[in-house]
Amino acid sequence: MFYTKAVAVKMLPFDNKNEFQVVIDMPEGTTLEKTQAVAKDIGSYVSGQGLVRNYETYIGTSAPISFNGLVRHYDLRRGDNVADIQVNLVDKKDRSIQSHGIAKEMRGPIQAIARKYNANAKIVEVPPGPPVLSTLVAEIYGPDYQEQIKVARQVKDLMIKTSNVVDMDWMVEDDQPGYHIEVNKEKAMRYGIATAQIAATVNAGLSGMSVGNIAQPAAYNQTAIKLQLSDADKSSIDDVLNLKVIGMQGNAVPVKDLVTVTRQIKPKSIYRKNQKEVVYVLGDMAGDLESPSYAISDVSDHLKTVKVPKGFSLKEEYTHQPELEDNYSLKWDGEWQITFEVFRDLGIAFAVVIIMIYILIVGWFQNFTVPLVMLAAIPLSLIGIVLGHWMLHSYFTATSMIGFIALAGVMVRNSILLIDFINIRLDEGIPLKQAIIEAGAVRTTPILLTAGAVALGAVIILFDPIFQGLAISLMGGTVTSTFLTLIVVPLLYFKMMHKKTLTPSKSES
Repeated sequence: MFYTKAVAVKMLPFDNKNEFQVVIDMPEGTTLEKTQAVAKDIGSYVSGQGLVRNYETYIGTSAPISFNGLVRHYDLRRGDNVADIQVNLVDKKDRSIQSHGIAKEMRGPIQAIARKYNANAKIVEVPPGPPVLSTLVAEIYGPDYQEQIKVARQVKDLMIKTSNVVDMDWMVEDDQPGYHIEVNKEKAMRYGIATAQIAATVNAGLSGMSVGNIAQPAAYNQTAIKLQLSDADKSSIDDVLNLKVIGMQGNAVPVKDLVTVTRQIKPKSIYRKNQKEVVYVLGDMAGDLESPSYAISDVSDHLKTVKVPKGFSLKEEYTHQPELEDNYSLKWDGEWQITFEVFRDLGIAFAVVIIMIYILIVGWFQNFTVPLVMLAAIPLSLIGIVLGHWMLHSYFTATSMIGFIALAGVMVRNSILLIDFINIRLDEGIPLKQAIIEAGAVRTTPILLTAGAVALGAVIILFDPIFQGLAISLMGGTVTSTFLTLIVVPLLYFKMMHKKTLTPSKSES
C-alpha cells in the first residue's frame, strides 16, 4: 500500500489553525501603490468569505512574526514590491472544515486575482512541526552562478507541470532597471559646482533631505523637518535630472547638463548556504498527495530533460549538500529533509528497542530462538496500522511511526503471556499440543483486556489532526496484532518445539 500510494507517507499532517497568510510578491521595481492595489483586491475577496472573521493587510512590510518567521524569515520582508495579508478565521469550534481545506479552496481565486497584476500570491499556513524554507525546496549548486539560474529555471518549469505542486516561486530577482549617474567633473568645475553637491541634490530628490528640527520646548523628542519631492514629481528619471544645482556664482544648472546617465540592470542578490552559492526553487503541496516525496519522485523522472553546459551533468542529492562545486547538483530540501531525518532516527530507535527486548527475553527464558517467536508479533501490528490509515484516508506520519514503536512492547508482552504459560504446563508434564491449547484458553482474556485498554485509550486523540496517526497505529495495530498473535505465535512455537521433541525419538529409533 505504500508502494501503490494507497497509504501516503508524510512528516506531519496539516494542523487545524485559526489563521493563515497570503504572501504577495511583485516584480522588483514595482511601486508601493501598485502593490497596495493587489493587496486591496485580494483583501476584498477574502472579506467576502463566510469563514473569515477578519483580515489585515501589510503593504511594503511584513505581518507580525509568526511560527513561519523562524526559518522562512517572513518577518524580514521589506520593500515596495511585497505585501502580506493576515487572514483570521472563525474559531475551529464553530466550523466543520479544517483550515487547510479553507486555504485550498481560496488558493485558486486568490492566485487568479494576483495573475491579473503579474503578482505571485502564496497561501502560507502555520506549520504543525518544524518550519522549513518551504514544503518543497530544490537547491541548485554549480561552478557558475548564471548557469545555476538557467538550470533552476528549467527545474522550476518541471515542478510547475508536476501534479499537486502549487505556489511555485524561486529566490531569483526579476530584472530591475537601474541608472548609473556619472558626474562630468570638468564641466561641473566650470560652473563652480562640486561633485558632492550634485550627489546631495540627486539624493535629496529621491530620498529627501533633513534640513533641521521644529523647536518644541515641551517635547521630549524634536520633530525633524524633511525636504522632499512629492511622488508625482519623481515618477521618472527625467524629473530628477531636471533638478537644478546652484553654482558658486548663483547660477542654476540642471543636473542633466552635468552628468552622464547609463541605464543598466541592477545586480541580483547571490544566496549562499554553508559558503556555497545556491539558487533556491520553492513550492508547496496541495491536492490528493500532499507529501513532497511524491513530487520529488515525479520531478526526478524528468531531470534528464534539463540542459546543462557541455561537459557537465546534473547530479541529484537527497540527504546532504554536494561536497564540491565542480559539477551541477540538485539537492532536495524542505519538508523532505526533515522527513528523512525523523524516520531515519525513529528507525534507529526502533532497532535499539528490538535489540533490548531480545536481550531481556533471552535473559529470562535462557534461550536464543524463543525470543524470535515472540518478536514475530511486532511486524503483525503493521498490517493493522496500514489498513487503519487506508480506511480513514490518513497519512502515515511521524506520530504513526511512534505508535508502531510503542506497540512493540505491548505485542511482545502478549507473546510472553502465551509462551510462559506453555512452558509452565510443559514442566508439569503436559503434552505440547495440549499445553498450547490451554495457553490460548487461559491467556486470551488478559490479552484481550490489555489490547482493549490500549485501543480505548487511543480514542481520545483519534480526532486530533496531528496525533491522529498515533491513535490509528495504537488502535489498528493493537486489534490486528492481538488476534494474529493468538494464532501465529502458538503455531510458530509449536512448529519449533515439535521439531525438538521429534529429534530424540528419531535418534532412538
